[in-house]
Amino acid sequence: MPAWKRAVDIAFCVAALPAFGLFALGMAIVTKIASPGPILFRQERIGYRNRRFMCYKFRTMVVGADSKTHQTLCENLIHSNAPMGKLDSQRDPRVIPGAWLLRASGMDELPQLINVLRGDMSLVGPRPCVPYEYENFLPWQRERCNAVPGLTGLWQVSGKNRTTYEQMLRLDVRYAQTLSWWLDLKIVSLTLPTLFGQILNTRRARTILAKNVPAVSPCLIETNTNDGHLAEPARFAA
Repeated sequence: MPAWKRAVDIAFCVAALPAFGLFALGMAIVTKIASPGPILFRQERIGYRNRRFMCYKFRTMVVGADSKTHQTLCENLIHSNAPMGKLDSQRDPRVIPGAWLLRASGMDELPQLINVLRGDMSLVGPRPCVPYEYENFLPWQRERCNAVPGLTGLWQVSGKNRTTYEQMLRLDVRYAQTLSWWLDLKIVSLTLPTLFGQILNTRRARTILAKNVPAVSPCLIETNTNDGHLAEPARFAA
């Protein structure tokens, strides 16, 4: 990792730790009330130069939520050309009440500041993938691992849910090949507007769905391996 990038990561994490601590305390209280169980979700991911690490997120699903269907759906998505939608709008009953807002805003990923401090991740970079996802990558797709994974990235601010899986990987590879402080600054500046738009779109979709159909059956959706995040058959997200 370039020295300037590591310096920015550490400075940001140190500055954000007090606010993160208060938010984590609030999350602990709310989660315990809404869904007894651990506050954090841990999952093995593939990082820089194919190194494995444990990725942290706030738990947004009920304990014991089934994730077995995700691998099959992920493999189907890898070989399809379908746009990647966002399941947070589908009102999955496995999601803790109110957790859709955390997921849509990306606040559930704040514990990954721990990963950033440890050097497993950076503020900006490709989304860290799970091991079985990596195993399906073609040689050119594995080039995305030439960059340290990040909390936000080029894919997230370049259409995200409107892109296909292959387009996501191409954006990640492009970032790895053109890494620069200017590109990181541009991505960071676009992240908040992107998240705000995602929250509005998710809320709108949930409202429309509530007026037309009941909550989605768990058998129709997948669990995103990020942390219990969900993804519909048309999407594999971060």
